[in-house]
Amino acid sequence: MKPYHQIPIDECGEPLVQIPSEHFAFEQPHPYQKLGAPYHNSKADSPYYLRQGVVDSLLAAQKQLQQHHPDWKIQIFDAYRPVEVQQFMVDYTFAEIAKAQGCTLPVAEDKRQVILEKVYQFWAVPSLDRATPPPHSTGAALDINLVDKNHQPIDMGSPIDEISARSYPDHFANSNDPEAKEYHRRRQVLKDAMTAADFQQHPNEWWHFSWGDQMWAWLTNQQQGRSQVMARYGRC
Repeated sequence: MKPYHQIPIDECGEPLVQIPSEHFAFEQPHPYQKLGAPYHNSKADSPYYLRQGVVDSLLAAQKQLQQHHPDWKIQIFDAYRPVEVQQFMVDYTFAEIAKAQGCTLPVAEDKRQVILEKVYQFWAVPSLDRATPPPHSTGAALDINLVDKNHQPIDMGSPIDEISARSYPDHFANSNDPEAKEYHRRRQVLKDAMTAADFQQHPNEWWHFSWGDQMWAWLTNQQQGRSQVMARYGRC
């Protein structure tokens, strides 16, 4: 169990709505659909859905971004993710790490636990327990990048979903290398736009932001030094 799973959920009942395509860029084709992830049983007909309140905050973040970078847009890599897709991606990531380490499937139990620890540093457990939903399965979390005026992704120094220390938001913060400093500056531009709209950033992932889920509530309480904020969104 993650620390944020201790946060109670006061489900508000907001619907999932499609992210308006006219305001954002989108990763196409969707990276997990391309791998064969099972979205066909979900309540939304595409991964590019969020709760209504989260979409409203995302629009505010886009406006904030364009005050300083008028030619840039937020690019949606992933948004709503059914638990079945979460399980698919955990299994896929596990297999990729095992392959990279020269393991054959099935992996011995001791080695399996070591690999799972790596997986769960970045991927939430695909829990079906309504008290501990994966953040993306609430419709309140999204993975994003930025694109420039030519719709080219801004290089942040590591790709989304990379299992490495480079994924940590402040990985390049103390570097003296000019290129690394630029990566940090770009990450900060993204973070500043999102946090100005009251999103919270995942501690381990420069690309992951949420508004209204358990992680968001837990991080908000940590910042405020209180335990008053509850999650608005549970599993869809």
